[in-house]
Amino acid sequence: MGVTGDKALRLSVERPASTASGYGMLLVLLLVLVAAPALAIWRGNAGDGLGAGLSGLIGGLVFLFLAAGFYLLQPNQGAAILLFGDYRGTDRVTGLRWTWPWMVKKKISVRIHNVTSDKLKVNDLRGNPVEIASNVVWRVTDTAQALFDVDDYREFVNIQIESAVRAIGSRYPYDDYEHDEKTLRGDAEHIADELRVELQERVIAAGVTIDECRLTHLAYAQEIAQSMLRRQQAQAVVAARQTLVEGAVGMVEMALDQLSAKNVVELDDERRAAMVSNLMVVLCGERDTQPIVNAGSLYQ
Repeated sequence: MGVTGDKALRLSVERPASTASGYGMLLVLLLVLVAAPALAIWRGNAGDGLGAGLSGLIGGLVFLFLAAGFYLLQPNQGAAILLFGDYRGTDRVTGLRWTWPWMVKKKISVRIHNVTSDKLKVNDLRGNPVEIASNVVWRVTDTAQALFDVDDYREFVNIQIESAVRAIGSRYPYDDYEHDEKTLRGDAEHIADELRVELQERVIAAGVTIDECRLTHLAYAQEIAQSMLRRQQAQAVVAARQTLVEGAVGMVEMALDQLSAKNVVELDDERRAAMVSNLMVVLCGERDTQPIVNAGSLYQ
């Protein structure tokens, strides 16, 4: 399910914020810290008590004003700058930063997030209940959308992961023994790619990019697991028998052709059929055969 119509309109778009390096402002702060007391002492020594007090007061206010504008940004971290609720841009420059003290700084991580979903019970395409869990690697690429277009972007992503897994799980059968269609078990790469596309369409409104999706758990639900296991075993036995018979027929055919080509023995139709039967028993039997040695004539 994609975002269409009015939902496709982005309410917010990230843009660079107008901020300053904190290191230059730190130098100014240190100058104020030194200059204000020095000026107050000088005015006090000159006998101007009022001027000394004003110098100290103004210096203290300037110091507090400058100190209130500092903030730190770590690598892969951003800060959305707001002026009385109005979005003014996002600062992604790491280190010590400074902006006007009345600006509100809302920090947000743009690091890679790794989420493993809970095991979900989903009915596959044929209605069989299966358990599915997935691992999703995602990150915030538009901080404005993540902060202002959804209420809680982390919770939003988690809910959309569950919805996408349920949607994908219901589109495919768990298994197809005839190999005529894609399945959850047999086409893991295709399922992972489709899950990533499905989830990306769901979370794009939150400014989130999905980097990778993988199914971490896939199994029949407990209530049908034993029945499906017996079915798989039966089909595996049939497939093995079919392969065994095909191989045995080829070996018997090769043996008879070589016996005839090298004139080792001449066999009429009846004894030819008996040899075929014996060879098939030897080749297809589940137990080791016990040969009977005929010490007399070949036809006795």
